[in-house]
Amino acid sequence: MTATILVPDDSRSDDRLPPVRPVFAAATVREMTYLLTNLPMTIIGFVYVVVMIGVAGALSVTAVGLPLLAFGLLGSRQLGKLERARARVLLGVRVDEPTPIPARGGFAGLLPWLWTSLKDPVAWRTVLYDAIRLPWGVLCFAVVTCGVFVAWPVLPYVMRGMTQLDRAMVRGLLSPSDELERRIAELESDRGVVVDTAAADLRRIERDLHDGAQARLVALAMGLGMAKEKLLEDPDAAARMVDEAHGEVKIALQELRDLARGIHPAVLTDRGLDAALSAVASRCTVPGGVRVSVDLPARPAEAIEGIAYFTVSELLQNISKHARAGTASVEVWRAGPRVLIRVSDDGRGGARTDRGSGLAGLAERLGAVDGVFFVDSPEGGGTVVTAELPWRDRPAVRA
Repeated sequence: MTATILVPDDSRSDDRLPPVRPVFAAATVREMTYLLTNLPMTIIGFVYVVVMIGVAGALSVTAVGLPLLAFGLLGSRQLGKLERARARVLLGVRVDEPTPIPARGGFAGLLPWLWTSLKDPVAWRTVLYDAIRLPWGVLCFAVVTCGVFVAWPVLPYVMRGMTQLDRAMVRGLLSPSDELERRIAELESDRGVVVDTAAADLRRIERDLHDGAQARLVALAMGLGMAKEKLLEDPDAAARMVDEAHGEVKIALQELRDLARGIHPAVLTDRGLDAALSAVASRCTVPGGVRVSVDLPARPAEAIEGIAYFTVSELLQNISKHARAGTASVEVWRAGPRVLIRVSDDGRGGARTDRGSGLAGLAERLGAVDGVFFVDSPEGGGTVVTAELPWRDRPAVRA
């Protein structure tokens, strides 16, 4: 049974006026502390914003103006983080931290990072927050310090009203961006994963060609050249060389077929997932075989079909190498707008999804296309991997 624990929402309870409470009640002291610290915090924020905008604006005609503004906006994000922490501790306002700006590696990623930082809505809302609050910080300090001496009986209610405005400003200006902006940030990060994955695949293909088929074809050309030279002198030796070259040609063709299958198998293009996954399953070295069930009303888009194929292919390779399983199964079906994939085995379990593992790489690849990846692998209890991909219809073929 799963227990559900309900946590009181302080931000909602704070919307009510406080009951009559002791002069030095903890809530009153926290609100007073927040209002008194408004003044130094608003001075720091206002000075930072004025200096940042002024210096960056003055240097905007030079090459350092925009980078300086971008770094200044990153600093504004840190001030916003400090303000959220202050509101959380003293006012009980729980505001989620915004999505960080994805890091860009190397000089090639500098311009995209710069552009993302300059148009960061979280940083600009923090700039607005710091720019408008200086008069409010002065007013809060004056009201609290004067109220301690002349209006203490009603001061808790006055402070509650003032901190309600602070809560509204924190929620309105320092909250994360809306769902669309969060998704944009996630997709920008996922795009980097896709680019890195594609580059790694290209390097693998280049290495396989160089070390495999290319090296074999070079040796084949040299062998045929030697056979040509011996054709008149020693026909028997030349015939043996040609026979060896024939064997090398067969091996090279098989290597090229394997490489082409790793890029995009012909059976997937011609016959779809059912036939392609059955072919992959037939090569899996599980003693009891692999059961394949594909239940799709139609063929999805080529990109989704390819990702589903390579996901199952890699999972079956992992089963062959590591699971020590007796049987395995592959199921693919459509559920509404999603394609579901389940690969299971009765092996030793204990599959890990730590970063750097093959399963972590699969999770990143699926996440790059808005997919989801789950692993259930208790020690000694087999492994069940479930993946979800968005369903996208295959474009109609024009005559």
